[in-house]
Amino acid sequence: MESAFYFGTVRHRRFRPVPHEFRYGLFMAFLDIDRIPELMGISRLLSYNRFNCASFEQRDHFGDPRLTLRERLAAEARERGLSLPDGPIFLLTHLRYYGYNFNPVSFFYCYDSGLHLSCIVAEVNSTFGESRNYWLETSNELPGSTSKRYQVRKEMHVSPFMGMDLDYAFTFKPPAEDMVAHMETIENGQAFFDATLVLQRRPWSAASLRHALLVHPWMTAKVIVAIHWEALRLYLKKTPVFTHPRHKTREV
Repeated sequence: MESAFYFGTVRHRRFRPVPHEFRYGLFMAFLDIDRIPELMGISRLLSYNRFNCASFEQRDHFGDPRLTLRERLAAEARERGLSLPDGPIFLLTHLRYYGYNFNPVSFFYCYDSGLHLSCIVAEVNSTFGESRNYWLETSNELPGSTSKRYQVRKEMHVSPFMGMDLDYAFTFKPPAEDMVAHMETIENGQAFFDATLVLQRRPWSAASLRHALLVHPWMTAKVIVAIHWEALRLYLKKTPVFTHPRHKTREV
């Protein structure tokens, strides 16, 4: 259970009403949330709460940035009538690169004192400036595998090409030398979209950071550009568009 960089790919597939698929290379940080200031000291290219080639800033995640991430998670757990596990918590996320950050989704892997994965919190952000945490607690073990599957109701508008009357099904292979995070969007019991992260571990080191910045410069800028490029492609394919619920007067 150590902090690390994870390198790999993200793939999106839409099966209906029009087929659409893409795959991009990426890397993400996997951070022990209780050691973040210390972890940011491995390289002169990396900083905590200040501008650099790469940095972690508390304001990039939900809640009051004056509180630690563990304090924020504990407060939200209490609001939901839940208990935050008492073991280590690791955050899989994008850092801020050259002053810019956008995380479509970050995952908090929450372990108990026996180092068993107790729950996962998916922190979802939209390009509309909204954020929502999905607490994934009740899972189904997949036969013959260590992977776990969770299902929750969609609670926030994310894509203009998807409505709100949907469920999310998450499947996770726990972090090790590799990890997988897979999400399906379900309508009327059938998946019509999925997204899959497949990642390989590299040590948390200055050398890994230099490699990441060389291979994937402007990582978070690439994320936001790719989101809008793929949205344009979907629009040109005449994919149905759903207005944001707060502005909704009709559906196109």
